[in-house]
Amino acid sequence: MQAGVHTSSVRSLRYGWLAYALGERTTPRLKQNSKIITLDGNLSSGKGALAQKLADKLGMLYMPEPDTFYLDKMTGEKEPLPVDFNGMCSLEKFYTDPKAADGNSYRLQMWMYTMRLLQYADALEHLLTTGQGVILERSPFSDTVFLEAMFKEGYIRKECVQHYNEIKGISICEFLPPHLVIYVDLPAEDVQKKLKQSGKSYLQNVPLTYLKSIEDSYKKSFLPKISETSEVLAYDATQAQDVERVVEDIDYLKFEKGPWLEQDDVTYHHMRMLVEDKQKVATLTHIPKFLPEITIGAHDYDEKYYAYKSVYPGDWHHFLHVSRSR
Repeated sequence: MQAGVHTSSVRSLRYGWLAYALGERTTPRLKQNSKIITLDGNLSSGKGALAQKLADKLGMLYMPEPDTFYLDKMTGEKEPLPVDFNGMCSLEKFYTDPKAADGNSYRLQMWMYTMRLLQYADALEHLLTTGQGVILERSPFSDTVFLEAMFKEGYIRKECVQHYNEIKGISICEFLPPHLVIYVDLPAEDVQKKLKQSGKSYLQNVPLTYLKSIEDSYKKSFLPKISETSEVLAYDATQAQDVERVVEDIDYLKFEKGPWLEQDDVTYHHMRMLVEDKQKVATLTHIPKFLPEITIGAHDYDEKYYAYKSVYPGDWHHFLHVSRSR
């Protein structure tokens, strides 16, 4: 059985059909910097530091890259809930045992795509509701670089790639791409050195071939594709430290391509209706297909379901989990 996600809203007033009927419109609040900008690059490439500085310079909201516990943060948890309630996957396990027989690697990949999708929905909601632009680290559009690298390294099966592409095909089309993608280029060899210096034990032995695969996927697959609909700026890690230069380059962009140019208050209305409904957003990633990596037995499903319900006796609907076998 495919399951969805529902996040309890902390807002006391939500946008809806009535607000639109009473005259609420989006376009009047959109200004020059009402943009979605994503910072992309390999692990430890410096994209996070640049994202924060750009947000400060441009007066935009900075949203750091989501982790496996993004759902907990959305719902206001003080402490992360157990992994059983967070995709049943582990980032640390992926780096220490990427070929784990229990399918952890693909569960992690699928879960992170869903978290990126939810965060992107949050970013769009913020932009359309307030007019303030948003800067993100990566996005569901660039998430595929990890899938391709995992498959190339033999961490996941061909069936997982097919499942992911099917899921992405029916979900990403509901969202407008970023206005601008900024790519920070750091050679894989330098990335590996920085990871070894990070102090995180699980990042000490990330294979160079995996890091090279991520780099190749960015340059040969993602960037050429996204450039069809989004502006793209690329810098090496040293250039990326010159925030003033990056801001100047952004100012020169004309933003004359992509589906954002075709939007009006009617389409913005429908987009706002979608992105504020996080259960609907997450449900986009569910299809009734058996895949061992993301499927658990009915007894395990019930056990985890009731365990979660005991934690959230009054609001258990936002429990997101893997498929249950029939």
